[in-house]
Amino acid sequence: MANAIRFHETGGPEVLQLEEVEVGAPGAGEVRIRHHAIGLNFADIYYRTGLYPVPLPNGMGVEAAGVVEEVGPGVEDFAPGDRVTYTYTGTPLGAYSTQFVLPAKHLIHLPDGVDFTTAAACTMRGLTASYLLRRIHPYREGDTILLHAAAGGVGLIVAQWAKLLGLKVIGTVSTEEKAEVARANGVDHIIYYRREDTAQRVRELTDGKGVPVVLDSIGAATVEASMNSLAKRGLLVCFGTSSGPIPPIDPMQLAIKGSLFVTRPGLADYIADPEERAELAGELFGHIAAGRVTIQVGQTYPLADAARAHKELESGALTGSSILIP
Repeated sequence: MANAIRFHETGGPEVLQLEEVEVGAPGAGEVRIRHHAIGLNFADIYYRTGLYPVPLPNGMGVEAAGVVEEVGPGVEDFAPGDRVTYTYTGTPLGAYSTQFVLPAKHLIHLPDGVDFTTAAACTMRGLTASYLLRRIHPYREGDTILLHAAAGGVGLIVAQWAKLLGLKVIGTVSTEEKAEVARANGVDHIIYYRREDTAQRVRELTDGKGVPVVLDSIGAATVEASMNSLAKRGLLVCFGTSSGPIPPIDPMQLAIKGSLFVTRPGLADYIADPEERAELAGELFGHIAAGRVTIQVGQTYPLADAARAHKELESGALTGSSILIP
């Protein structure tokens, strides 16, 4: 038997319950993993609340790191004892557990230089940062970007990696504490979005030009400021909606504001191809193992405290990445 967090109805953090579950043996193309650390992501909240519908009852979580215990028929790339990490979008949910059976196609071999806690804290966020910086736009050295939620899990990875690419980073934060964290991880200029006009400050910092790219994981609360911060023919990358869904965008406004581009990328489309996923993961973990990118684990929670972890994640008060320990 394994311990797992499950939910039988959608709603607030209180719907998450710790239960005993039967894991069983892996089937064809599957593996059974014993988790050592589990990633906590905002996407988990979307599943819990029903924004991302799934059949109920269901497990929770799509990211973890651990050791392969058993492989099913047809699995050739992994063996018992292998250190692995994984992230995916969609089902099966179930990473919030001590053991889990899932398709082997989601697994990534974990380099010796990266521990389980680090992997669980950065696989989804790190792969997101990887495609944002290596696939979404042809950045040029010296470019300035606007990064919302600069002290968050994705933001801190993007900020460090951006400096390796020679980019300048303007980051938005809510508090002095988060500003300090963001600066320590490579953010050049801070905007306190709750008390400053973000677009106006961006124009001031860029001699009125605006930035070529805005990386926006906040959504409803920031989309207008993001568009107003862009240079002509700039790109708005909406890769999250932590403040709520983005309202409809009038294409004519894109023309009026400077022939802007908008994209709403999904991680699944950038890691669906095994070769591309391996390339993105290889670069990510290479930077981490070499110490060029440091993963900030801001909070850890026992698996049984998943509800509290969700509540604190939704509050917006957390910095860096958060993990659950089974």
